[in-house]
Amino acid sequence: MKKYQRPIISTIIKYLRQDSKRLSIIMGPRQTGKTTVLLQALEQIDCPHSYFAVDEPQSEASGMFLGASRDLTTQSEETVTAVGEEKNARWLVRKWEEARTKAVRSARGFVLAFDEIQKIPNWSEAVKGLWDADRRKECPLHVVLLGSAPLLMQKGLGESLVGRFESIHLTHWSFTEMSEAFKFDLPSYIYFGGYPGAASITDDQNKWRKYISDSFVQPNINRDILAMNRVDKPALLKNLFELAASSSGQILSYNKMLGQLQDAGNTTTMAHYLNLLSNTGLITGLPKYAGAAHRRRASSPKLNVLNTALMSVYSGYTFEEAWADRSFWGRLVESSIGAHLLNTAEPDIQLYYWRHGNYEVDFVLELGRRLVAFEVKSGVRRTSISGLKEFEKQFKPLRCEVVGGNGISIERFLSVPASNWFKIS
Repeated sequence: MKKYQRPIISTIIKYLRQDSKRLSIIMGPRQTGKTTVLLQALEQIDCPHSYFAVDEPQSEASGMFLGASRDLTTQSEETVTAVGEEKNARWLVRKWEEARTKAVRSARGFVLAFDEIQKIPNWSEAVKGLWDADRRKECPLHVVLLGSAPLLMQKGLGESLVGRFESIHLTHWSFTEMSEAFKFDLPSYIYFGGYPGAASITDDQNKWRKYISDSFVQPNINRDILAMNRVDKPALLKNLFELAASSSGQILSYNKMLGQLQDAGNTTTMAHYLNLLSNTGLITGLPKYAGAAHRRRASSPKLNVLNTALMSVYSGYTFEEAWADRSFWGRLVESSIGAHLLNTAEPDIQLYYWRHGNYEVDFVLELGRRLVAFEVKSGVRRTSISGLKEFEKQFKPLRCEVVGGNGISIERFLSVPASNWFKIS
């Protein structure tokens, strides 16, 4: 059976076939298939290549890192053990120099890929020196770097590699992708979300919940946040995530969150921790739309998971219980709409909610000076859209849309990216 290929693969292939003037950086949350899409792309470019996966340290005491290498040009396997920071840098340099030799000898150039590159200490400084040397010598070596810790990747890229890379962002799987690859219907996608690794075990919901927690949530928090950032209150961060995930779709002030968590933190710490969770692809806090930027920053956030599986797991509901609780299901539907907008929005598109007195709009997209407003309806009965009307009166948006109910079908909405709503139909 032919493996499903995400549409993003065509973009990766295009980058790999271009002249090697910049590094290619593939970034995204855990369990979104970064390694898979790269290997599928490498199989299709008709160019010699090598792929290396830098594994986790075996223990903090020994400081050992494993570099598991698979040279796809010969299908050979090797494992390289690097001890300490200096040896890790040497391992990286050695593999890069071997690829240089192959690139010079190849009439078609050469592609070198490092997966989880951020596991090598000071990786960005080493890559900068190697890459700049290649450019001076016009070496036909195309380098691809993958990373699952966005905060660390962005720090390394921003400090050392400015102007030297082009980024490819992988997001959580969309409804269209989960439907085509795993035959998910809409209710299944809304509850189980977009984790391809968990799609085959949704019939065993206890096993599915354990997989989401153990294979996605815990590695994200423990390895991509706590191990890579200064977090003075790790228990508070973990508790904040669980509260935020179960409260997705709700507007909660930082003071209210602190009250529910009963921890001696402060609102600045809470905002910082929520930002860490957002950058790792877990959950974000949407600001309130307002004309003045300082009013947006001071607003209470509207919580929204980046993948509805997280909300389902931490709600404590089974699929059947979630479906039966129409209030909770409505928040789940709304969160799936928010997650879709967040995952498909281009970097220059911002997402907000809006509230003024008794009026409320679920989501507001902003592109430059253009606005698009959405109200989500999870039922079929007609409900008030007074919030949309008031928003239109105050801000003159490009368009106002109702999603679900008697408006745009949820299936259709989840099939197009956020940028499409700025196109006048």
